[in-house]
Amino acid sequence: MYDWLGAGLRYRLTLATGVLECLCFAGVLFGYASLVFVLKEDGYFSQLCVNCSRQDEQFSLVFTVAAFLNNFLNLINGYLFDRFGTMVTRLLGICLYTTGTLLLAFSSAAFSELLFPALSFIAVGGILLLLTNMQVGNLFAAHRSTVITLYNGAFDSSACVFLIIKVLHEQGISLRSSLLVVSFCSALHLARTFLLMPRTYIPYTPPQHYTYGLNCGKSNSYNVERFEGTRDGAMTSLQESSGRDDVPAARQDGTQGTKCQASFRSCVLSWFFLWHLLWLSIIQLRHYLFIGTLNPMLNRLADNDPDLVSQYTNAFAITQLCGVLCAPWNGLIMDRHKGKPLAPGETEQEADLNSSSLSLFLTSLQCLLFSVCASVPLLPLQYITFVLQVLNRSFLYGGNAAFISIAFPARHFGKLYGLVMSMSALVSLLQYPCFTLVKGALGGDPFFVDVALIVVSLLGFMHPAYVFTHCRRAARKREDSAQKDVANS
Repeated sequence: MYDWLGAGLRYRLTLATGVLECLCFAGVLFGYASLVFVLKEDGYFSQLCVNCSRQDEQFSLVFTVAAFLNNFLNLINGYLFDRFGTMVTRLLGICLYTTGTLLLAFSSAAFSELLFPALSFIAVGGILLLLTNMQVGNLFAAHRSTVITLYNGAFDSSACVFLIIKVLHEQGISLRSSLLVVSFCSALHLARTFLLMPRTYIPYTPPQHYTYGLNCGKSNSYNVERFEGTRDGAMTSLQESSGRDDVPAARQDGTQGTKCQASFRSCVLSWFFLWHLLWLSIIQLRHYLFIGTLNPMLNRLADNDPDLVSQYTNAFAITQLCGVLCAPWNGLIMDRHKGKPLAPGETEQEADLNSSSLSLFLTSLQCLLFSVCASVPLLPLQYITFVLQVLNRSFLYGGNAAFISIAFPARHFGKLYGLVMSMSALVSLLQYPCFTLVKGALGGDPFFVDVALIVVSLLGFMHPAYVFTHCRRAARKREDSAQKDVANS
């Protein structure tokens, strides 16, 4: 069948348009601090202004609910993606996203409660767009982790969209007008769904001349499940004939098995998954609490000077744009071994895991530094906090997706990604009681909460330590096996 674009050009267009989609739409929720500034000016929750802390609590609660659903529903999202494929998942995401932007556009101070469903729909719709885009990394095998982290960085940088809306609002353009434009852009998402995305999903690695989308009005998709089943069967036969497992699975007992044959249950019960869940939950909680309380924190440090608060809010939003530039560095760290010869007896997955340990360590270190800076009540220091926050956040989510794609079978990616995000969402709910504690019993001083978060963030170093020691044990086993082979010969 004639491919009117050509496979290479189609791959590059899919990559580029996916970056733009994530950059301009998918993660706008995390520019919430800029949106809050606009909403306060428009009088949202103004009936609570007799007690400003109550108004801040409502805005914090809106973000808490939206951020929770953004992650918690990923378990369902992952199942939908694995079960029904890309097209169905994207159509659902586009529907939710458009509904959310329209609800936000037609909300008002009199109907402030519409913020709850509006931001929640935008969050869930955006994460569905990201979920379906990350598979594009499978088209570029040598740079798979780099592509995945690039998409997550673009997702982070889309927080700047609400900054643009804030600047336009200051120039006299209403929030409704800006959001209607965003809503109409859903037509572009639909066009990309049918023209530049597969109906099911992209296999890793794709067969020769693999294509997708519409070709001359007809679909030309491979049967991915049949292809992967054939490939996995061939790998299993090869392993049985060679008498060893070429791809170690992440099992709880530390033994090795065949990665492509690992069950979903064995993946969930593995130490890799459990340590990864703890790592993600701790760092994510720190970020959510920071974003959700940024506006009241800036008001406190700036003595409620609106111009100063606006200046720092803009600075924060601008730094978010750098996420798309920071995230690929994490991917390059994880892909730094690609193209180099493997050690004797070393598998590709073991090499990938070994490279990922450095990425996990750097992400934990960034979180610690970010937490320390955020706890210092010095306004100019927050510029450094903003830089560390966007750097850490871009490493966190790109590294999260890349590690799951490395450590576990591709056929479980959607479910495992959804499960880890859903379970970490339960931990993220702690941000609201933390905020309430600061505003209430602690009299607005977050010092003790900040110190507690710094101590908890130290637990994040356990994950890279476990991965590193696992790789060292595997290397020693290979050396012992090689020495025995030499002795026997």
